[in-house]
Amino acid sequence: MNTNGGQALIKSLELEGVEVIFGLPGGAILPVYDPILDSPIRHVLVRHEQGAGHMAEGFAHATGRPGVAMVTSGPGATNIVTPLADAYMDSIPMVVITGQVPLASIGTDAFQECDTLGITRGVTKHNELVTRAEDIPMAIRQAFHIATTGRPGPVLVDIPKDIVDPRNPASAMNWNWPTDAEVSSSMPGYKPTTKGHPKKIKEAAALIATARKPIIYAGGGILKARAAEALRELAELTGIPVVTTLMARGAFPDDHELCLGMPGMHGNYTAVTSIQKSDLLIALGSRFDDRVTGKVDSFAPDARIIHVDIDPAELGKVRRADVPIVGDCRLVIEEIIKALNALGGPESRIDITPWRQQVSAWQELYPLVYEQSIDGDLLKPQYVLEQLRDRSPADTIVASGVGQHQMWTSQYWKFNYPYTWVNSGGLGTMGFSIPAAIGAKVGRPDRTVWAVDGDGCFQMTAQELVTAATERIPVKIALLNNAYLGMVRQWQEMFYGERYSEVYLSPDLPDYVKWAEAMGCVALRVESPDEVGPAIDKANEINDRPVVLEFRTDASEKVFPMVSPGTSNDQIDVGPLQNGLGR
Repeated sequence: MNTNGGQALIKSLELEGVEVIFGLPGGAILPVYDPILDSPIRHVLVRHEQGAGHMAEGFAHATGRPGVAMVTSGPGATNIVTPLADAYMDSIPMVVITGQVPLASIGTDAFQECDTLGITRGVTKHNELVTRAEDIPMAIRQAFHIATTGRPGPVLVDIPKDIVDPRNPASAMNWNWPTDAEVSSSMPGYKPTTKGHPKKIKEAAALIATARKPIIYAGGGILKARAAEALRELAELTGIPVVTTLMARGAFPDDHELCLGMPGMHGNYTAVTSIQKSDLLIALGSRFDDRVTGKVDSFAPDARIIHVDIDPAELGKVRRADVPIVGDCRLVIEEIIKALNALGGPESRIDITPWRQQVSAWQELYPLVYEQSIDGDLLKPQYVLEQLRDRSPADTIVASGVGQHQMWTSQYWKFNYPYTWVNSGGLGTMGFSIPAAIGAKVGRPDRTVWAVDGDGCFQMTAQELVTAATERIPVKIALLNNAYLGMVRQWQEMFYGERYSEVYLSPDLPDYVKWAEAMGCVALRVESPDEVGPAIDKANEINDRPVVLEFRTDASEKVFPMVSPGTSNDQIDVGPLQNGLGR
């Protein structure tokens, strides 16, 4: 069949099952936008290319399917670098298509030209410049295969304008859709290991059977592998408590008796301390991030390590594993369960009841605490989040920006369903939540989607609420306005002698309610505790447009517990309220 490169690109996306593209047209990618008019693919027109990338990420977080973004050359490509880096750090499957100047113009400093491949090489799993129209179908097939297999990640395909412009002879081609075999043979060096080594699995089972103080350290790889059910089966079979990292929230239900919640710099006392005191750490799809380990030399000093990860580069990168296993988390967990049963099941293992009792005692002694007066005091952000949690559907999808509000959301929301927590973990991208929430809502229109944002984050990407209003994407935004860059202020107060340098934002400039209304949203300002519940209820009833609730929160509130940077997790600070209880 005779066609052209632009039509072939859109048809390739259709055959990959793409239902939505987040993008912004420009000169170099313009020929590809014309065939979209005849395609069933929905295009969501963003207001900034960074928004397109974060929407694609949010879509992928919520659905498990790769998000797709399409932008033009030059500044269009550079504006999407941050989402690419974010997706790369958090292993989010995403395919980004960038326009490029015509082949003959590459290297001449043509208008809106940049070295997109060079700029994005370090923040993509794979990137490619396509030079012939007939190679477009294969490039797209490879992109989706690489993005979604092995350790997921972002892939970029750079498309010169002349090979997709129907007015240019270089775009003429005969259509051919590559077979699975052709795709595999075109990438002979790309063969991710999915099955764990049988000997290592038996070794892991033997360690689990003899451990007295084991902990399952579940990371985001559990969600990427669709391994939540397998994780629960393993935990219930063994009775081993589970901690879920920031990227794994929801991978194991918070209301389960074995769930200890989030470890790390702002994790709860029990999750942090149980890791420190464990004699066996079963790390599943986690990468021993510095925010979890604290000072590495003193991290879980007495623990032997089982480390399961699909990326062999993660094994031994931070902490040497006694039993390293390369493989897909779900498949490996299933094999470990078989190996444990082959050893004789629960009756054959050491009784860990004393360990479980110790963990329970920590939970009783060191719960998360804050004080919220109902008689007109400043709103505590924790109270707002508890009200949001309790007044929204149990399967609500929550997207978060980065900073104090991100930590409070992870601490106080109850994540009992997988794929309901959308956040920027590794890169820590401010401005992530609003576009990510939009992408999540597009992917899961049946779900309530709340974005929890701070005033600093909100000002970075709020323009995408115009996209949400125009496209009738009814996301809900909880804006915690404390008039500061809150986490920076906390660090300046704790570690810089209260020298508040360039951290104050102002509570009234901009006027968030007027701004949100100008962007087509319903907006309310909430300033007292008795207004919180009714405002949330009203927001949850509105489903035909975006809603922004501005909560005026206490600027002096800090996130606790906290492990100060460079210190051991044994030095966790539970905060003045807990310390005041004499514990």
